[in-house]
Amino acid sequence: MRKLNLVAMSYDKDAILNALQRTCAVEIVSHAAAENAVVSEYETEGLKAKVSSVEAALSALCTETENYEKEHAMKSDVLKDGFDVSYSEFMAAKDDEARVSATLERINALTDEKNSLKAELVKCARSIGQAEIYATVNEPFSAFADTRHARVRLGTVASTGAEALKAALFETELCDVKTLNATGDEALLLVVSHKSVAAETEGALSSFGFTACPYGGETTGAEVYANALRRKEELLAALKKNVFETYEMRSEIRPLKIYCDRLSFELEKAETGEKLRTTERTFLLQAYVPKEAEATVENELKGTGKTTFFEFFDPAEEDEPPTLLKNNAVVSNFESITNTYSTPNYREFDPNAVMAFFYSLFMGFIIGDAGYGLLMTLVGGWLWWKNRGRPTGTSRLAGAFAIGGLFAILWGALFNSLFGFAIFSKTVMPNPQTDMWSLAGIAVPSVLVISMVLGVFQLFAGYICRAWQQWRRGDIIGGICDGVIWAFFSVGVGLAVVGFVEEANVPILGTVGGITAGVSLALAMLTAGRKEKLFGKFTKGFGAAYGVINYASDILSYARLYGLMLSGAVIGQIIATYAGGFIVSGRVPMIVLGVVLLIVGHGFNLVMNLLGAYIHDARLQYVEFYGRFFEGEGELFTPLGSKRKYVYLLPANAEK
Repeated sequence: MRKLNLVAMSYDKDAILNALQRTCAVEIVSHAAAENAVVSEYETEGLKAKVSSVEAALSALCTETENYEKEHAMKSDVLKDGFDVSYSEFMAAKDDEARVSATLERINALTDEKNSLKAELVKCARSIGQAEIYATVNEPFSAFADTRHARVRLGTVASTGAEALKAALFETELCDVKTLNATGDEALLLVVSHKSVAAETEGALSSFGFTACPYGGETTGAEVYANALRRKEELLAALKKNVFETYEMRSEIRPLKIYCDRLSFELEKAETGEKLRTTERTFLLQAYVPKEAEATVENELKGTGKTTFFEFFDPAEEDEPPTLLKNNAVVSNFESITNTYSTPNYREFDPNAVMAFFYSLFMGFIIGDAGYGLLMTLVGGWLWWKNRGRPTGTSRLAGAFAIGGLFAILWGALFNSLFGFAIFSKTVMPNPQTDMWSLAGIAVPSVLVISMVLGVFQLFAGYICRAWQQWRRGDIIGGICDGVIWAFFSVGVGLAVVGFVEEANVPILGTVGGITAGVSLALAMLTAGRKEKLFGKFTKGFGAAYGVINYASDILSYARLYGLMLSGAVIGQIIATYAGGFIVSGRVPMIVLGVVLLIVGHGFNLVMNLLGAYIHDARLQYVEFYGRFFEGEGELFTPLGSKRKYVYLLPANAEK
C-alpha cells in the first residue's frame, strides 16, 4: 500500500474526487494537521434527507411491484439489484433530477392515495358492520319518530340480553317491543311506550346497553346498507386502479436505483470533506493507494487537466493503512470467515490460505460422508460458478462449502460412508461408532484420538505461522522462541499420542515424543522471560509451564470434531438402514416410502451437519488456531465510491 498526498485548487475538488473514484483504487483518510490549513466543514444534512426520500419512494415502488407480481403469478428482472451500469450513465444520473423529482412526486401521491383509500376502507367496513342489522328496515327512519302520546325507540342490544330486556319491558304497562332483525351478536328492537312510562322504559333500555339507531331522515335501513356496500366496491376499485398505476411505474425502478447510488456518491464526497484540510484557495488530501494502482491513479489525475501537486510514498511506521486482501479464486472464498472474526491488520501476513486448508479439512471430517460431500461440491460449486464474475457473500460461502465437500468426499471414502451405506468391503479408518483404541491403558474412541491428533497438527501450524510473522518483522529470535520451540512441542505431543496408542504398535514414538515435548517445554520456560529482569524471567517461565494446561484444553476442544461427526454418521446410518429395508421389501408403497425417507432424512441431516460444521469449525479457527498468532483489528480497504446498494458500476475504461 502506498500513501498519496495531493494539493489542488478548491474549485477543482469535485472533478478530482470524480477522477479518484474512477480508479476504484483510492481510499481517502483524515489529513494530518498542516500549517495554515483547517478542517473542512460541509453541510450534509440536506443530501442525507434527499437520499432518504429517494430510498423511501424507491422502497415503496419496489414493494408494490413485488406484491403485484406475486398476486398475479408474474416474474420479471425489474427488481434485481447488481445490474450493469456504464460509468457515463452513472455519472449522468445526477443531471436527471427533473425526471426523478416528477417520479418521486407521482410515487408519493399514489402512496398517499393508497393510504387514504385503505383508511377509508377501514371506516367503510365499520359502517357496513353497523348498517348490516338495519338492512331489513324498509321504512324511512323518520317513520320511527315519537308521536303526541308515545315514545318510539329503534336500536340494538346484545343478542344475549334481548329476551331479558323484552321480558323486563313487558312487565311495564303501556309498552310494547318487537324484534325487527337479529344476527349472531345483536338484535334490532323497536320499542314503543306511552310517555307516562318513558322514564321506566329508558331505565330498562339503559341497563341492558341499548344503542339508539344512528340514522334518520327519509332513508331506509336497506338503502343505508346498500350505499355502504356500494361505497366499499368503489373504494376497492379505486384501490385496484391505484395499485395498477403504481405497477405501471416499474420501469422507473432502474433509473431510480442508479440515481440513488449516484446521490449516495455525492453524499460520500461531501462527507469526505471532513477528512480534508483547506486553505483560503486550496484543499489538501491524503489517501491510500495499492502499489499496483499507482500508475492508474497518476494517469487519471493528470488526465483531469487540473492543476494539482501530488506524490506517492511509503506509509510511516505509525500509520495504520487499510488491508487489501489478495488471494486466488479458491482462498478468497474463505476471507469472509476470517473477516467475521476480525480483518487482518496491514502489518501481519494474511492467514486465509492456511486457515482455508484447515477449515475445509475439518468441515470434511465433520460431514464424513462421500454422498454429502458430493452434494456440497455440486450445489456449492454451481452457486459459486454462477456468480464467479461478480462474487457475493453468499456465493463465496457456497464456494467454501464446495471445497469442504471435496474433503468430505475424501473422508467419506476413508470412513466408508456414502449416504450412510458402506461402499467398500473394507474400511481404511476405524468405525467411529464402535472401534476403540487403548490410549495409555484407557479405552478411548479411536476417531476421538484422530480428531485430537488433527488438533495438534493445527496448533503446530499456528506456531509456525507465529514464527513466520515474527521473522517477517525481523525478529528472528522471537520467531524461534515463541513459535518454533512451541511448534516442536506440538510435534512431541503428537508423536507421544500416537506412541501411547497400543494399536499403533510404535511405542518408541511415545518416548521420542515425550523427550521432544519435555525439551521444548524447558526451552520455552528458559526463553519466555528473555526480555524481562530477574523476577520477571521467573514469572514468565512459570507462565510458560502453566500454558501447558491451556494447551491441553485447546487439544480437547478438537473433540467437537468427533462429536459432530459421530452424530451425523449415526443419523445417516439410521436413515440408510430403514430406507434400505423399505426399498428391498419389493412393495411399491414401501419403495416410495424408502425413497422419500432417503431424500428428506439425508436432506435434513446434511443441513444440520452443515450448520454445526460452519459454526464449530469457525470457532476452532478463531480460538484455537488464530489464538496462536493472529492480531486482527484491521480495516478493509474501501475505495472512494465503492459503496453502492443497487448497481454494479462497470470500469470507466470498459466503454473505450
